[in-house]
Amino acid sequence: MEKLSLRFFSLLRLETDGFIRFMQTANYFNYTVKVLGMGETWKGGEVGRSIGGGQKVRLLKEAMESLGDQEDLVVLFVDSYDLIFAGGPEEILRKFQQANHKVLFAAEGLIWPDKRLADKYPLVRSGKRYLNSGGIIGYAPYVNRIVSQWDLHDNDDDQLFYTKIYLDLSKRESLNMTLDHKCQIFQNLNGAIDEVLLKFGTDRVRVRNTAYNSLPVVVHGNGNTKEYPDVLVGVFIEQPTPFLPEFFKQLLTLDYPKDKLKLFVHNNVYHEKHIQRFWEENRDVFKSFKVVGPEENLSQGEARNMGMDLCRKDATCDYYFSLDSDVMLTNRQTLKLLIEQNRKIIGPLVTRHGKLWSNFWGALSLDGYYARSEDYVDIVQRKRVGLWNIPFMAHIYLIKGTVLRNELKERNHFVLEKLDPDMALCRNAREMGVFMYITNRHEFGRLISTANYNISRYNNDLWQIFENPVDWKEKYIHPNYTRIFTENQLEEPCPDVFWFPVLSVKACDEIVEEMEHYGVWSGGKHEDKRIAGGYETVPTDDIHMKQIGFDKEWLHFLREYISPVTLKVFSGYYTKGYALMNFVVKYTPHRQAFLRPHHDSSTFTINIALNNKDTDFQGGGCRFHRYNCSIESPRKGWSFMHPGRLTHLHEGLPTTNGTRYIAVSFVDP
Repeated sequence: MEKLSLRFFSLLRLETDGFIRFMQTANYFNYTVKVLGMGETWKGGEVGRSIGGGQKVRLLKEAMESLGDQEDLVVLFVDSYDLIFAGGPEEILRKFQQANHKVLFAAEGLIWPDKRLADKYPLVRSGKRYLNSGGIIGYAPYVNRIVSQWDLHDNDDDQLFYTKIYLDLSKRESLNMTLDHKCQIFQNLNGAIDEVLLKFGTDRVRVRNTAYNSLPVVVHGNGNTKEYPDVLVGVFIEQPTPFLPEFFKQLLTLDYPKDKLKLFVHNNVYHEKHIQRFWEENRDVFKSFKVVGPEENLSQGEARNMGMDLCRKDATCDYYFSLDSDVMLTNRQTLKLLIEQNRKIIGPLVTRHGKLWSNFWGALSLDGYYARSEDYVDIVQRKRVGLWNIPFMAHIYLIKGTVLRNELKERNHFVLEKLDPDMALCRNAREMGVFMYITNRHEFGRLISTANYNISRYNNDLWQIFENPVDWKEKYIHPNYTRIFTENQLEEPCPDVFWFPVLSVKACDEIVEEMEHYGVWSGGKHEDKRIAGGYETVPTDDIHMKQIGFDKEWLHFLREYISPVTLKVFSGYYTKGYALMNFVVKYTPHRQAFLRPHHDSSTFTINIALNNKDTDFQGGGCRFHRYNCSIESPRKGWSFMHPGRLTHLHEGLPTTNGTRYIAVSFVDP
């Protein structure tokens, strides 16, 4: 291709916010801009509402006279008050050369200003048919030949002037003019919003024209496509919810600029400490942060109306993202992916783990309640993937701000007699003819079960191993646990004593906290009413899992996470994962510092370190007499596993300072 240089002109009418934004994008992509009309009074009329704009042609004509006929100079002329750049000069030049014409005008699907000229336009098989004068690119001599024909007034219409030249076949051919029919360079948004999506890159947003699969460089039109849209996130905590700190963590890790997010949180019950901690750590992260608590005594419908109204009243609010606390988002791109779909109301598919329960209905019964559509199961299981128009959605959805200020401008959408708030909103949307969509094109996350969530304990999430096993595993199982099986990550520090990661730091901390909150340590006495016979030969200072009501959960943990390791290290032995003795031991120099040599009443024993040697305590460890082998450096969350009887006589070595905690189970007694 020939070597070209680019001269860039734009027009200044008033130094508006739009012009400032235009210059920011020009500077970002390293354009050198020659601004025409600076200091000159605008006499071109109100071109946004009527004909006019001839002053633009006159100014460009004057600028072109000074350039001469430089064959290798390409001239780009654009408006500047409602336009941004999405790519650099090299991309524009490359696409202009590929067009293989001397002059290229922007194109649009609507004709202006004289609709009677529509039939005179050349037919096009595919693409925009009509000329738009907001974007012109061409070789300098040819652009000069066009604008030199101008002899009209400043308030005459520039687009009509260019149109008449383009519609003159002889002029069109002699000037080698064409239109950017498929929006390779210029994207006019007037009448084209539905075919335009936002494409989020690593550092900026691009507009993508889905009709022609193009990435325009010059975007001319409404403000929502100029940059990352402003989003108000409404978070609703309407019942005690497990794993709320993890919910907030997922919200914080959304791949979206936090200075474009405003946060509104309604908390109806219990979670003040979690919200307070999140607010203290992140109040300056978001553009704004508003919390409404139980003291406001708002119903769920009133709270949801309030959140929606905050966006409705804020002209800068481009989207409202409603998010219930029982949604665990695992896709960091969720917000971008929803915005890219360009729908008035859209939600991502989220489901309960291993169940068909989801956040949408595929159909309605005659009385307006749930009915299963024939494709519901396939959509939930992602056997059919796409974007689905649905009659009801809940838990998580994105609404355009313009929809809240127009079709849904009434402010009481969540309150209808005998209907819960979600059903009320969806009925109102249906009656207003606003379509709701669900997308399952990606994996987005899951719904947490809030049923049977007992909040009477100190660390309530520990008990969620049955109700929410995936979330329990993510929070409480060591991040390297699976590497035991994929990378053989376990060690054998003594014969038939295996050492492997199993519990997370959070699990260790919360188990210790739970035991100390209970506080009734046995004192290491021989007399022990908790066990059969009431006498313990080798007692420890401990609390049993059964005492805090955690025995069923702990046994399930043994079967799910310890049994597979047993089969790996003791090949051929299939454990029942059953244990009568499950307890946390506390070693301190002034109560019980060590444990004399003994065998365990088990087929095998696990011994999990719940805190850190040299940080929380000194000394400690375990010595196996038969092999004269001591293990003195436990890693927090790692477990020993060793045979309990006959071969592995062992003792607990003295803890010399601090407090040492271990979790012990005698498995298969």
